[in-house]
Amino acid sequence: MNWWRTIGIFGILQCSVGWAFSQGTTSSQDSIKTIFRPEFVVTGTKTFKKRTDSPVMVNVLDSKALGELQACNVSEGLKFQPGLRVETNCQTCNYTQLRMNGLQGGYSQVLFNGRPLFSPLMGLYGLEQIPANLIDRIEVVRGGGSSLYGSSAIGGTVNIITKIPKKNGGEFQTSYQNVGGQTSDYSINGNGTLMNKKKNAGMTAFINSRNRGFFDANNDGFSEIPRLNLLATGFHGIYQRKPNHKLEISASRMEEYRLGGDMANLPMIQLEQVEERRHLIGLGSFDYQINFNGGKSSWIVYSGIQQTKRQHFTGIQPDDSLKKKEYLSQPPFGTSFNRTFQGGMQLNHQLNLGKLGKNVWTFGSEFLHDSIRDFIPSYRYKVEQSTKNWGFFVQSDWEWRKNLNLLSGLRLDFHNFLNRPVWSPRFALLFKPSSRTQIRLNYGTGFRAPQAFDSDLHVAFAGGGVSRVRISPGLREERSKSWSSSVNVDYPTEKWIAGGTLEAFSTQLNRVFILENIGEDSFGEIFEKRNGAGAKVDGITLEFRMNYAKKVQLEAGFTTQRSRYDEAVDVIQGLPKVSEFLRTPRNYGFGMLNVTPSSRWSFNLNTVYTGSMQIAHFGGAVNQATDRLVTTHPFWEWNWKWNLVIPTVERRGKVEAFIGMKNALNAYQTDFDLGKNRDSNYIYGPSLPRSVYCGMKWTM
Repeated sequence: MNWWRTIGIFGILQCSVGWAFSQGTTSSQDSIKTIFRPEFVVTGTKTFKKRTDSPVMVNVLDSKALGELQACNVSEGLKFQPGLRVETNCQTCNYTQLRMNGLQGGYSQVLFNGRPLFSPLMGLYGLEQIPANLIDRIEVVRGGGSSLYGSSAIGGTVNIITKIPKKNGGEFQTSYQNVGGQTSDYSINGNGTLMNKKKNAGMTAFINSRNRGFFDANNDGFSEIPRLNLLATGFHGIYQRKPNHKLEISASRMEEYRLGGDMANLPMIQLEQVEERRHLIGLGSFDYQINFNGGKSSWIVYSGIQQTKRQHFTGIQPDDSLKKKEYLSQPPFGTSFNRTFQGGMQLNHQLNLGKLGKNVWTFGSEFLHDSIRDFIPSYRYKVEQSTKNWGFFVQSDWEWRKNLNLLSGLRLDFHNFLNRPVWSPRFALLFKPSSRTQIRLNYGTGFRAPQAFDSDLHVAFAGGGVSRVRISPGLREERSKSWSSSVNVDYPTEKWIAGGTLEAFSTQLNRVFILENIGEDSFGEIFEKRNGAGAKVDGITLEFRMNYAKKVQLEAGFTTQRSRYDEAVDVIQGLPKVSEFLRTPRNYGFGMLNVTPSSRWSFNLNTVYTGSMQIAHFGGAVNQATDRLVTTHPFWEWNWKWNLVIPTVERRGKVEAFIGMKNALNAYQTDFDLGKNRDSNYIYGPSLPRSVYCGMKWTM
């Protein structure tokens, strides 16, 4: 640990505390109820808290915003959050990756109802497999302030919270989307809620069905967007036996089929290049909470489970007749099985300290077990691993005054891949100089265990072969130190409210995981995951929001950053080493404008900006013979949606019709590789070409 930095952060805390006491308390209006997002959040502190009172900054994307954006799933919604990017990483199967504060997907902890059930295997496609109509809201915590959630929460935490029953009702929606003027995408979904007369028990159920065809951007007979069939069902139930006892149970099932590559209507082993995936995923969670001691204390016991069964085929036919004969005799079929279990307990207790305010203490322990088996015998590819982690955490949430809050926490992890336990402290300070302003300082450490399976182990096509990743025998855990500071201001008047947030962040990585090209064998390129010397990500995120009389609403976010290795790394043999992270633009952002002139209709215009970045491009395709490093050009993706409310007889429910367009200016990649020997990782920019959609929604 850098002790000078540690002394510095405590010095900042002490100076801030002293200044706050000298200034006195703020006015009785201790928070502003904005209409931009829900007022209460849970992810920042593991306790239910007002967003403006949370020492850790939490951004929220709710179900209403997902509907305005016509987001079909989690993946399409998260790109409209500051500091976040969702990118497509495979031209053949289109798996996606979430990047937070410039760090790739393995550095982000995705939670499902607060539980870390998104395993590395599910993380490949899971953001696309969870439909939007399941979601109540998504809470996002950027940076190391989320280290209380354990391994891989270095870049931040995304908590997907499903809809809970509140009142009887339901909705049904159907939509059609034409992708690039070439293929169809049909979607049908529905939700229904039942509550008993006492309102102490209820259940919300959902169903979602989606069917999409192939899209071929360059007319070479190989898809850039795969065929997709998805059926998802689930429910979330609550039961309060007594006013201070609450039971919550949720369960979801996703069945998905995707097929990309050669679009010929032939048996799988006769296709020239193909990725086929059949997923069957189950998710479940259980929470039981008891409030006692006059509401000052609570005890929670919880558990969750995720299970994924996958059958897959990843094949490219050799040109050589002998190798082709061997390929046909041993086709590359594979199987995967992944199970994740988590269980734990948490105790919260509030102490009233008189003139020193109040302090909420949180104590907890949780166990996480993840096991995976992934085999492709013909490629001699085998991953079989079981990870176990015991975590213990304690947290002090001390509200010294109405305008001053100090959050400190410590987590201790015992991981079966590590020789010694890992301590992860975090500190956060919230100071409110006025009822309109919040100033936050955050520091946290984290770690990333050297597990064998991760998103970068996706078997991909490159240069006429299959690229694979293997683990260095001496791979050690990665450690991080994260700092951030932010100022948040909201200025309300009688008819409008405007506000903004300015955040500076820095993450230092030690023993950073890197992928180095170490050659090839008869199957294709081989990469090895090793420990590098270190890396650093620094940046600034700016947010702006405005709402006029609930008729005009604007939200925007922009991030500028720099991501560099301490020592340059070798990505492609024979080419210069690189110092900056690949696939990481220095500048990116989003904007959303929603106009609602009347209760009858509304209009939404939104955009996503992706700046230029450097990516690797392996040769082998007919249009690209040599390996190279490519600097992409910036992309602006513009989308719009028009929504009309149709009057119904005796006002029985509400019917809405909508029409819109995604990527209206068709800012889609134009230099995809051609043919079966393409580099499928050479993909960037928006995930869809220009696509027109329409649909109807009935709410009861």
